[in-house]
Amino acid sequence: MISKQKMAALSAAVLLPSLLAGCGAAAENSGVSAATNQPLVIVQSPEGTYSENFNPFSSGALNGTLGPIYQTLFYFNLIGTNSVPLLATSYAWSNNATTLTVNLRHGVQWSNGQPFTSSDVVYTFNLLHQDPALDANGIWKSLVAVQANGKYQVVFRFSKPSIGSQWWILGQTYILPKKIWSQIKNPATYTNANPVGTGPYLLHSFSPQEYTFTANPHYWGGEPKVHTLEFPAYTSNDSADLALASGNIDWAGIFIPNAKQVYESRNPANNHFWFPPVNIVMLYTNLKNPLLAQLPVREAISYAINREKLYKVGEYGYEPPASPTGLVLPNNQAWLAPNLPQKDLAFQYDPQKSIQILQQAGFKKNSQGIFVSPAGQPLSFTLNVVAGWTDWDTDCSLIAQELGKVGIQIHVNQEQFGAYYSAFTNGTYQLGISWTDPGPTPYYLYSALLSSNSSANWEGWNNTQTNNALQAYQSAETINQQKQDIYPLEKIMATDLPSIPLVEGATWYEYNTKNFTGWPTPQNPYVEPAPYYYPSMGIILTHLRPKG
Repeated sequence: MISKQKMAALSAAVLLPSLLAGCGAAAENSGVSAATNQPLVIVQSPEGTYSENFNPFSSGALNGTLGPIYQTLFYFNLIGTNSVPLLATSYAWSNNATTLTVNLRHGVQWSNGQPFTSSDVVYTFNLLHQDPALDANGIWKSLVAVQANGKYQVVFRFSKPSIGSQWWILGQTYILPKKIWSQIKNPATYTNANPVGTGPYLLHSFSPQEYTFTANPHYWGGEPKVHTLEFPAYTSNDSADLALASGNIDWAGIFIPNAKQVYESRNPANNHFWFPPVNIVMLYTNLKNPLLAQLPVREAISYAINREKLYKVGEYGYEPPASPTGLVLPNNQAWLAPNLPQKDLAFQYDPQKSIQILQQAGFKKNSQGIFVSPAGQPLSFTLNVVAGWTDWDTDCSLIAQELGKVGIQIHVNQEQFGAYYSAFTNGTYQLGISWTDPGPTPYYLYSALLSSNSSANWEGWNNTQTNNALQAYQSAETINQQKQDIYPLEKIMATDLPSIPLVEGATWYEYNTKNFTGWPTPQNPYVEPAPYYYPSMGIILTHLRPKG
């Protein structure tokens, strides 16, 4: 999945080997008993020619490395509520949420025929400890030991209650074969040209223009019915869009303006798209800036933004206005505090209210019509966005226009991704539009966004009530307890505006049903459906069946 760095539902769970009933039905009713040689063509996004890299701990790992080749212990659905056992079958917390015991799946083999055991899991997590650069999720901040208890059980011990580590450990750490990787001198830079994994696919061939996978005949879940995967390289959105609309791509994660007209209408029987929300597009505010640090300024900015226009114009009707809580709804509806007032449930577009708030805070307009603080500082800010990200570029132009009308001057700065991202991580930006980090519960959003210890806390929010609620969650061993700790964070987001939610961030997902069935749909949302979400990509591939 996408994360700023690279993303605890239950304190104990025993999960059945099958997936959701709906998912299983797609597999069982297909009527196909063997793999087919019809290749499945996948395009995550146009990114030019490929550089060979199948290292699961590298930010440059190619699409298909995570999920199809390397697997996690579990999968947690970000748009639903289900969990799927992968290399493990059950887990349980104990000792006041300081011990996590995981039972591994029996009978799993690495693709080279060697058995998968607890020694591989222990090795993988110890590698993260030995090389902190690989520990992108900070697992070892509270983890103190990982121990094997026989071949099929692993025990994780923590220095303090650590429920929040559950997803990082079970659902976001890809397990390596110890016998191979223990011989690698520098795992962080190793490109892994011959990957050996536990997943349903094997690397078959590679070139800068295309690489292919073939079905793993020894996969523990049974050999996949789709035998061959092809990953062709495309250098532009235009060429990829044309191939997609023509039926030459089966599965893609491409932003398409007017997808219904441009894509679906070309072949309504087979060309389909579904863009479910999975995160929040945020207007980040750098609180080191003495003006943005003032709540009335952030409130005025928020009231002046017409989110409906962002939704309908900038986002082509794909991404509706966000909730003030920062939660993705209805995905997180069950986590919404029952006593939130209406003003905390939906944003208002009210330019006059924006002006009124600033006037009450002592701001006055200068001769150029720009509000100036009592200290003489004009409300003039630079808004960063990536050049060429057309929907966000349009959003920023619209925001600049709307804020300009109330007396807040915005200079839109379109720049290359590297400079844009560095400005966030170095804290040198003023305003910036970007995504948020989702997870299987709202804790992961709020922890990344608001924790004073989070490297993804780009705004620099530091608040005792926030930190206390996040820490309390770490000891919460039931869903009801966890909700009680999440509720105060929703109120903080809605009333204090650490940063300003704009619209829901969609998952770009196009699929062609001419040759294959079993795709995730709104009626059967068994995983996040885009080919750039992991490890769900591997789960989808095991559910697809040749048509006919």
